[in-house]
Amino acid sequence: MILVVGATGLVGGEICRRLAATGRQARALVRETAAADRVAGLRKLGVETIVGALQDRASLDAACRGVSAVITTVSSVPFSYLPGENDIRITDTDGAMRLIDAAAAAGVEHFTYTSFSINLAIPTPLLDAKRSVERYLVDSGLHYTILRPSCFMEVWLGPAVGFDASNAKATIYGDGIRPISWIAAADVAEFAIRSLDAAAARDTVLELGGPDALSPLDAVRIFEHVGGRAFEVQHIPVEALKAQQDAATDPMAQTLAGLMQCVALGDRIEMEATLRAIPVPMTTVRDYASALVGELRSPVGP
Repeated sequence: MILVVGATGLVGGEICRRLAATGRQARALVRETAAADRVAGLRKLGVETIVGALQDRASLDAACRGVSAVITTVSSVPFSYLPGENDIRITDTDGAMRLIDAAAAAGVEHFTYTSFSINLAIPTPLLDAKRSVERYLVDSGLHYTILRPSCFMEVWLGPAVGFDASNAKATIYGDGIRPISWIAAADVAEFAIRSLDAAAARDTVLELGGPDALSPLDAVRIFEHVGGRAFEVQHIPVEALKAQQDAATDPMAQTLAGLMQCVALGDRIEMEATLRAIPVPMTTVRDYASALVGELRSPVGP
């Protein structure tokens, strides 16, 4: 039995779908407030669901009971952030450490933790949380894999941060010329699953990037070619992002401004050695753009 924490999210949901498709038993920890349709979707896949929360150690003990491995992708940032309820301290730091403690107490054999790239290194509350949890996991005595993906295509080439393919508009952080190894959520999910069995993933950190090291402006050109529309591009200077981060008082706002600066600085990940050891077919930015443009062109309704 594999416990997936963050199962109603982008990567966690894909992990559950892939586990179910290969006949592996999966259990998903879901909050009482989780979207009912997403929970129903997990159950339809045959995934066992258990209600709990990272703040509740007893629920974590119950979730880890009888489990051979834990995969966690959960984070409060950016889509489920609620100050004082589901935030970086409560979820990304204390909650993640509490989950590690519960897994260790239950005798879990392997723990896979999703962090983010070593190159996304501008100090932010989320960076502090992720690196603290990484150290805690390494010291826990559990066998572990730490996944450090680069920028998710679905997030950083999506409307939540100003890359709006449906309206052919893109907000570019900095000059937009530094390469980034954009990675698809589905590919991170596959690495998470492979981490449970691959010797190369045992007790190690895997820096993960996609097959293309492309600048944000390169990504815009790919979308323009695939979609047949010129994009309206707006640049936000790094200095403005630094000022935004310095002025922010909320950890979420500080983190987002810091991550936008990281994107402006680029994030190239060399994957040759990792792919030789763990051969995962990778999604290109063109693949992603073609799929997204296809969805946008699909007729809506009956």
